[in-house]
Amino acid sequence: MMDTEHHAQIIQILDQTDDMTIATIRPDGFPQATVVAFVHNDLRIYFSASPNAQKAHNIAACDKVSLTITRPYTRWDEIEGLSVGGHAARLEDPEELAQASKLILDRYPEVAEVMPNEPAGMTLFRVDPVVISILDYSRGFGHTELIEVQDRLPAA
Repeated sequence: MMDTEHHAQIIQILDQTDDMTIATIRPDGFPQATVVAFVHNDLRIYFSASPNAQKAHNIAACDKVSLTITRPYTRWDEIEGLSVGGHAARLEDPEELAQASKLILDRYPEVAEVMPNEPAGMTLFRVDPVVISILDYSRGFGHTELIEVQDRLPAA
């Protein structure tokens, strides 16, 4: 169960980090890890991809994903990050698409210059975390805490 301290730490890491590495499952069974920019609404994570990207095809075939997010650090004892296991889905709901698009444009205003004019040029995805492991070296080398979060997610 997640307490308010862990929730606040997770949100702080999400707020202070621009990139994540997301791993999807390729058709040959191997994981594929890709760095992408992301935004979030509380614990729900959003990212975009070309509809023809391998990660988009991988998610269509298997929604299980893992991702990592690490805040910038200069010393080992400052390492703080997240390892997340969850389910990814392509956004279809117009209201959620609008909300996620606004989050992206608010965080990355420069995206407006490169966004395709046709919605088919970009696909938005949602990741619903099931478990989050918080990595926090300030509490000791390799310190992690595993937290189940599925019950904390708002309705999609």
